[in-house]
Amino acid sequence: MNDLLEKGQARVDWIRSRMQLLRNVQETFKRERPFSNKTIGVSLHLEPKTAVLLETLKVGGARIVGTGNLGSTQDDIVEVLKSWGMTIYGARSTEKEEHLRNIAKTVSFRPDLLLDNGADLVECAIKNNLTSYILGGTEETTSGDDKLRAKFINKINFPIIVINDSPLKRIVENQHAVGQGNVESIMRMTNLMINGRRFVIVGYGWCGRGMAHYIKSFGGRVSIVEIDPVKNLEAVMDGFRMDTMKNLASWGQFFCTATSRESVISVEEFNRMPDGSILANSGHFPDEINVNALRELAVNVNSIGSDLEEFELPNGKKLILLAGGQMIELAGTEPKGNSIEAMDLGFMLQALSLELLAKDSQILSNGPQSVPTAINHKVAELMVESFQ
Repeated sequence: MNDLLEKGQARVDWIRSRMQLLRNVQETFKRERPFSNKTIGVSLHLEPKTAVLLETLKVGGARIVGTGNLGSTQDDIVEVLKSWGMTIYGARSTEKEEHLRNIAKTVSFRPDLLLDNGADLVECAIKNNLTSYILGGTEETTSGDDKLRAKFINKINFPIIVINDSPLKRIVENQHAVGQGNVESIMRMTNLMINGRRFVIVGYGWCGRGMAHYIKSFGGRVSIVEIDPVKNLEAVMDGFRMDTMKNLASWGQFFCTATSRESVISVEEFNRMPDGSILANSGHFPDEINVNALRELAVNVNSIGSDLEEFELPNGKKLILLAGGQMIELAGTEPKGNSIEAMDLGFMLQALSLELLAKDSQILSNGPQSVPTAINHKVAELMVESFQ
């Protein structure tokens, strides 16, 4: 066993020991083998918790073919997955063009089911007219759901269960786990205190809400940028200041994006920010902060370790970018991602949704849809039991 594989296996063993829900369903899948003779195409953040999910599907008879998401693949986990007989493409160093080729390779295997994170697999299958054999799929994220509904709503001829639509995932994972994980990542990468600092959270969905509340609980001062009037009202009722990005750019010290939208922070905002401001992205895609525009604007760029870059602007101010604008929880040095318990719940929703698609996809309508109520209730009951 090589060192990388040994390291990855030890990490997966630890994570598995704490993922009670998936361990239990593995026993059921081992007996019933709901994925026998089926290929599952995967595009996910490849880290230890994901490995336990893929192991669970393999135990249920699935052939696993897939790739990681851009910028978050952990090479030791890739080695583990390959050692289990899975076909996995990509590495930590994979750039965007190679990532797209890896997506195409995955789709070329004509998988029966798709396990998607950002709708990359669905987009590739539709563009290449390779959807007729797909029984159904799952989508993990808000970003992917937005893409499906905006670009492909009338082109999807199979059901897609959107895991992010589950109230369980929104509450347990998006609000609490993402909130905790992002605060931990910011503190770990910068070694700075939260207390008293001025934070601008761009986006008040479940993830932005979680960040705002956890930063507030640490003593940070939080303002919100949000374009949805209802979410604006919710943020005000939660006790946060609301304003525009234009107005808050000169106020904040930390700027955190969670919108699933491109370039919500760009040149105008960069030029207005105080010297030493820190930029972090929590969203799935690495373009919420317009990093290309920041690089073009800067007169000098310095690397500060592996996680921080310092950009000197023409006005003399310096801005600090965390993890190259990638999702801060799963980028940088020794990333941890969301908490084990939260991902156990989220991946249990994935496992049971894929089981339903494998057995009875014809009972579902085509296109994106919420997790069935019966699955939500079952997972909620099991999660409560696990805390007793």
